[in-house]
Amino acid sequence: MGDGKQSRNEEFQSFMVGRWPRLMRTAFLLTGEQHAAEDLVQSTLEQVYVAWRRVGAAEDPEAYVRRVMINAHARRHRRRLREFLAPKDDSGLVREVADTGDRIAQADDRGALLTALAQLPARQREAVVLRYWEDLTETQTAEAMGCSVGTVKSNAAKGIAKLRAIPGLAETVTHGGRK
Repeated sequence: MGDGKQSRNEEFQSFMVGRWPRLMRTAFLLTGEQHAAEDLVQSTLEQVYVAWRRVGAAEDPEAYVRRVMINAHARRHRRRLREFLAPKDDSGLVREVADTGDRIAQADDRGALLTALAQLPARQREAVVLRYWEDLTETQTAEAMGCSVGTVKSNAAKGIAKLRAIPGLAETVTHGGRK
């Protein structure tokens, strides 16, 4: 009996360690703040741990966890009833892949994009982050957001249109910040 619990604990720990960077990146993009992202991921993993037997047996545990995180973020956002603030600092964000190239231009591009993302309404921001940063399909994004594929398409299109309307941002993204 104790062995089963220990193996579930090890399975959960393995899952958590393997997914932590990606979950942190998604949470940071949703919240715009490092500390809020850490809180969101930790509270999500607390919920998931309690239900790990069910989560671990799911067809796609990562999608299940992502859905829990998005729901937790939406609850927090509804409670606060405020617009997202611009990201303040992403220096502690865990990176999955090392950056290469012109560091100053990358920092400027990243800062401009994060500030622009922070200006989007919550649902548009979720759709853009999941579709284009996490590279999920429309169906996976709809499942994660708990809405229809049409809603994902609409929110993503509106979010991208707003991002493209920001002066200078479209050129930064399209041309990598260089002419």
